[in-house]
Amino acid sequence: MVRAVFDSVSARYDLMNDLMSGGIHRLWKGALVDRAKPRPGAHLLDVGGGTGDIAFRFLERGGGAVTVCDINRNMLEAGRDRGLDHGVLSEVAWICGDAERLPIADGSIETFATAFCFRNVTDLPAALSEARRVLRPGGRFLCLEFSQVILPVLSELYDAYSFRVLPALGELVADDREAYRYLAESIRRFPGQAEYETMIRTAGLDMVKHTNLSGGIAAIHEGWRI
Repeated sequence: MVRAVFDSVSARYDLMNDLMSGGIHRLWKGALVDRAKPRPGAHLLDVGGGTGDIAFRFLERGGGAVTVCDINRNMLEAGRDRGLDHGVLSEVAWICGDAERLPIADGSIETFATAFCFRNVTDLPAALSEARRVLRPGGRFLCLEFSQVILPVLSELYDAYSFRVLPALGELVADDREAYRYLAESIRRFPGQAEYETMIRTAGLDMVKHTNLSGGIAAIHEGWRI
């Protein structure tokens, strides 16, 4: 079902992100890449990063190379096309794979990043365990995901926006109302900040913390494999 949702919206996914967030998602992703500390020789694994938003930012800021792993081929094709348009060729490896069964060797990754992907996996503990498995000792886990709004007034407005405006916008721009209804529902089902931190620790990562963004609409979670 998730694959079908992203098949449907892949062609206009980036445009919809801009419209839905008023462009704020760019600031959130910039904050995630800041924490990844791009530098020459650094290699980033971006899981669920099909259209390349995180990958291209990482390279622009001086990162060495990126492997993008996404289960959806349509999203990967959109990312490859963007890369070709910007002259990004060998710096990004595009791999079709499942976050719960990554086609990546044990202990081979320095930095694992994922943005707005993990709320769509079927088995979140399995995906977190895979993140730990592929990280080398001293490797860093970074996850940008929608979270629980911490301001009561903002929470009410956000609920109204998510379940009324987003589906209508999805129908108007992407011709798929139900896909964006699903995306809104998936945000509400995702664990809150404290519960998600506990899940990350249970998966075997240490020094876990989170940073709320825009009043908790999104959050960056971090952890390390010791």
